[in-house]
Amino acid sequence: MKVTVVGAGAVGATCADNIARKELCEELVLLDIKEGIAEGKAQDMMQTATLLGFDTKITGSTNDYSKTANSDVVVITSGLPRKPGMTREELIGVNAGIVKGVCENVLRHSPNAIIIVISNPMDTMTYLALTSTGLPKNRIIGMGGTLDSARFKYQLSQHLNCSPADLNAVVIGGHGDTTMIPLIRFATWNSLPVTSFLSADQQKQIVSDTMVGGATLTKLIGTSAWYAPGAAGAALVESIVRDEKKLFTCCVKLDGEYGQNDICLGVPVTIGKNGWEKIVNFELNDAEKAEFNKSAEAVRSMNNVLKEIEVK
Repeated sequence: MKVTVVGAGAVGATCADNIARKELCEELVLLDIKEGIAEGKAQDMMQTATLLGFDTKITGSTNDYSKTANSDVVVITSGLPRKPGMTREELIGVNAGIVKGVCENVLRHSPNAIIIVISNPMDTMTYLALTSTGLPKNRIIGMGGTLDSARFKYQLSQHLNCSPADLNAVVIGGHGDTTMIPLIRFATWNSLPVTSFLSADQQKQIVSDTMVGGATLTKLIGTSAWYAPGAAGAALVESIVRDEKKLFTCCVKLDGEYGQNDICLGVPVTIGKNGWEKIVNFELNDAEKAEFNKSAEAVRSMNNVLKEIEVK
């Protein structure tokens, strides 16, 4: 099994570190456009192997895609990170060209790879990866909802004073501060509805804090977060390479599901050896449907920017 992570910045390196520690593949390639960065971080990680007890071989490469050949899974983290005050929409012009180029280079050497997109704005970059490559839709997966759901569980755990591992909670919709939809009505604490333990004000606060989770961290640390995004990417890799069939919220192509077409948006899906394998339908109420449709409209407006800048 071989995995490539494109982009050796904080998110990519963290993702690669998680993959290596869990020994999800025999060979792991870390690639970056900046001279020496991928090689240096790969060597640094390899020097932890005897300390952490893993045998994954990690190789770094400066823009040499031939070293990624025959990868089973490719994680794309490349692009400009979001900075304080910057919206995901503002990233489109820069990151669209980067992501499209990465996809072309990756598939030239690994035509059967499953692609996980982390680059922002994630919903639009996932749509671009799908439309520009022509790959079967199950092989293009946007990570965003996996991260948002983890942040949702964190916020719930803070109010419930419980282990996040005992919680099930899902965020659907776009991966943006105003487009994501934390479905608190469906959230459970070891099968018990969390709404039974939280006041209406607490529920409202949890949803609000989840939606600005990324922006909050950007304000605190001056750049995009990396530990949780990297771990989320690695969790998807794990479910693919181990064929776990785990249920994650991921940005995938919708063809009528949840009432939407010709869009990549976050919905619950099972992840296995074939990529995303099944969309799970949550019975949304009228208010939730309205929010989902509103989220889809916002993501479509970002997708339209691709046409305006002639990136298809």
